[in-house]
Amino acid sequence: MAPRSLERSPSILPLYARAALPMIPGASLLPFVPGGGGEIPDGLELELAGVRAEPEQVAAYARVCGFALRDTLPPTYPHMLAFPLQMAVMSDGSFPFGAVGLVHVENSITQLRPIGVAEDMTIRVRPTKLQPHPKGRTFSLQTEALVDGEPVWRSLSTMLRRGRPAGDSAELPEDAAKRKKAATRQFEALAEGAPASAEWKLGGDLGRRYGAVSGDRNPIHMHSLTAKPLGFPGAIAHGMWTKARALAQLESRLPAAFEVDVRFRKPILLPARVEFASSAEREGDEEILFAVRDAKKGTPHLDGRLRPLAEEPRKSKKAKTKTGRKKAK
Repeated sequence: MAPRSLERSPSILPLYARAALPMIPGASLLPFVPGGGGEIPDGLELELAGVRAEPEQVAAYARVCGFALRDTLPPTYPHMLAFPLQMAVMSDGSFPFGAVGLVHVENSITQLRPIGVAEDMTIRVRPTKLQPHPKGRTFSLQTEALVDGEPVWRSLSTMLRRGRPAGDSAELPEDAAKRKKAATRQFEALAEGAPASAEWKLGGDLGRRYGAVSGDRNPIHMHSLTAKPLGFPGAIAHGMWTKARALAQLESRLPAAFEVDVRFRKPILLPARVEFASSAEREGDEEILFAVRDAKKGTPHLDGRLRPLAEEPRKSKKAKTKTGRKKAK
């Protein structure tokens, strides 16, 4: 089934209002409100053509995440451009639950080549089927960015809907362990004793600052007063901010084409002090392992793996990588 084409990017605030409506008893009975239960329907795919980043917004994003300013997009930035479409998918009346309170547990990004800031993209988003998880159920949002009909960037974001999985009443411990392994992105984590190369002090307003540049204003990130009703002791950092900040730390080591997978482990409760560690750079290395953890207790917050692609596609003339740069201020 062909994706449904949109004429313009959806407005975020109305989508958040609709995503929050399932929290009101009885609201999910309305046909335009998500939360009716069941499965994710087939054919729920959206497409938006003519998407172009605004340089001022890219610069603001770079400041919050620590990237240098370039004439190409930070590798996580297409996720921001796709976010309104992702929210539109999860706010559709046929979606089985509301988006507010979902937890981002894993993310994979494949950058086939750098994307120029001035390039026009077509973005497509579609959800996968629900899968059981030890802490509830998960689904993934598959996102693709194309330039002139050719894919240049892909992402898979796995979201957790917390709760008891259906049909789980008699599950044996070994079955739960197998299911947890199957639900987790498989790669070797960086050794716990790997020395840190950087430490970041995160303010209590980080969720609001990142929400302002990304559009992701999920209440679990905004303030302790809005996070506590959703089961968190306080506001937590966005998983995609943590991933972006880690890639900014690795920016000098990023190849033109690569795949980067992360697992979001313990949430970062704001304010916080965390540290970053990565595997040593050695000639011939095919991958980089990295981690973000609590600076005092060593609590793991993120495990990541970055791998260069075996073959890099021909670069666009608009997406040069040998350019001057300056650090975002």
